Amino acid sequence: MKKKYLLSLVFVLLSGVILAQNKYAFNSIDSLQEPVKITTWDLAKYDASLAWGGFKNVFASPFKWNQDDWATAAAIGIGTAGLHILDDDAKRYFKDQEKDIPSIVRDFGWYFGSPQNNYGVNGGIYLVGLFTKNEKIRRTGILMITSASAAGLVQTVAKKVTGRARPSDGGKFTFKPFKPGGGYHSFPSGHTILSFTTFYSLSKQFDNPWIKGGLITAGMISPVSRLWAGAHWLTDVALSVALTVVVVDSVDNYLDKQMKSDTELKQAKRNRISWRLQMGPSSIGLRGTF
Repeated sequence: MKKKYLLSLVFVLLSGVILAQNKYAFNSIDSLQEPVKITTWDLAKYDASLAWGGFKNVFASPFKWNQDDWATAAAIGIGTAGLHILDDDAKRYFKDQEKDIPSIVRDFGWYFGSPQNNYGVNGGIYLVGLFTKNEKIRRTGILMITSASAAGLVQTVAKKVTGRARPSDGGKFTFKPFKPGGGYHSFPSGHTILSFTTFYSLSKQFDNPWIKGGLITAGMISPVSRLWAGAHWLTDVALSVALTVVVVDSVDNYLDKQMKSDTELKQAKRNRISWRLQMGPSSIGLRGTF
């Protein structure tokens, strides 16, 4: 009997030692662990946090600009001001070209730059990446949607605050801030921002200069189509393209720093799991709690 009690005591003491071990000790025993899986819902939640972080970063970035960034901003402003000289001539030139442009090209420029169509394409790309768990496609979708949302907010506010007249409603220096109606919502160009956001974001996923150039050229169809239609001044379109580049680059840099790979996500989830050895009268096992 004494021997039996002694063995029981030893077993209890050993069990206590094992249960008192640091939980990460069990992480090294892969054979006792269930494999960590990242679900579609896990990815969706993580991507939503990235999109929100990238969105906020766009508006916080100017407070962190260095001297070179401010020099670039000044150059864009000066260049846009210089283009004002060409606004009237550009208006007549592009309007004269409209009749020679194939309708399919003009239609593409209009429809692809419309919010419902543009977000449909961007959202579709992201969903493909999400459900196939393709990291690169997911990242591209996040970049597109976040950039379009941030730049879209800027253009919505700017249209009302500047109140610039469209070429058909007034001169290039005609401004009526907060005037209702589309006639005084010329600056900036929403079609330009949405369309160029998508194609510029796509171009950043390729190293081949020909592919990059082709995508950027396709992205310029909507901006130029607004000039053919006489809906915007040249300066509206030029500054909208510059704004798009700044926003997309800001979000892209944020994702470079913040987005974790699938392997890193699995490791982070594994580290949140607390492993415990459980013993019963007729069983022994490892339980993970997270």
